[in-house]
Amino acid sequence: MKIESPHTDDLDLAIAASSFAALGSEQRLGVLRVLVRAGPDGLNIGTLGERSGVKGSTLTHHVKILAQAGLVKQARQGRSIICAAVAYDQIKSLSNFLLTACCADSTTACKDHDHG
Repeated sequence: MKIESPHTDDLDLAIAASSFAALGSEQRLGVLRVLVRAGPDGLNIGTLGERSGVKGSTLTHHVKILAQAGLVKQARQGRSIICAAVAYDQIKSLSNFLLTACCADSTTACKDHDHG
């Protein structure tokens, strides 16, 4: 099922649901925010753990789920594992997915907020 909108690239409902499910944990959302802040260079797993407050096997588990959703990538550099947020367009599309139909069924104009 496709969601059609003049403001997004027809984000597939199943992809959106999968991505939102991956972000459905405070810890995973926190990990992704740290990686987005780090930019395209990403962070080694130790620094990611320190900055996000999630460490060890719990961090590994959460990064794996984010990677399966296509939001994060992992790459080995020497003895380190580097994690980076990679799906900036997908993250923006998720936001647009929710906002493109904002107020569509409302009988009053939406003047109190901006959709960016």
